[in-house]
Amino acid sequence: MTKAALCALVAALWAVPQVQEPFNGKDLTGWKFKGQSEKSKWKVGKASLDPADNKKLTVADGGNELVNSSVGSVDIYSEVHHGDAVIEVELMVPKGSNSGVYVMGEYEVQVLDSFGKEKMSTGDIGALYGAAPPKVNASKAPGEWQKFVIDFRAPKFDADGKKTAAAKFVKIELNGQVVQENVEMKGPTPGGVSGKEAATGPIMFQGDHGPVAYRNIKFTPVK
Repeated sequence: MTKAALCALVAALWAVPQVQEPFNGKDLTGWKFKGQSEKSKWKVGKASLDPADNKKLTVADGGNELVNSSVGSVDIYSEVHHGDAVIEVELMVPKGSNSGVYVMGEYEVQVLDSFGKEKMSTGDIGALYGAAPPKVNASKAPGEWQKFVIDFRAPKFDADGKKTAAAKFVKIELNGQVVQENVEMKGPTPGGVSGKEAATGPIMFQGDHGPVAYRNIKFTPVK
């Protein structure tokens, strides 16, 4: 291979966004709790609806899923940070359960069992909590795996730390359907990691509202 060809190859590889996976599918290495760790009900395993109570999840050994098994747990967030990125995450909720995906740890994409609901609100699955209801109800039934694809742009700041551009959700897809497009956030959602906006941040999953499971979590940086 010539030097020119090698340079071209290196440049091409450099241009390919490097996917980050903050969850190793084995244990909670790389994750922190918001709140008292002794209250955590998060564990790694294989989640399924409890056959005796469809409002609960059971957790079996041997799985690669991040599972919150009970109400009254704590929120959990990644040590890995992201900025402008396409975020992919799969989730499962039992009947009536409630959670949330906090992009950058501060902007909540609502997770709720909204299966079969006709009129959607800013508290339903796919909503930007308190800011924008989802365009459609794309929810699957309790106990089924669902997938978010979140195209996000982080807020921008000048050299003095003054915000020059708001955080923006370019598009959110839930189970292949577009539920949000071009929504700018006026500020962070209450209940985030710090309550402050920054150029980068972690992903946080709400664990204090109900059982939920997450898996296949990926950040693809947008250049």
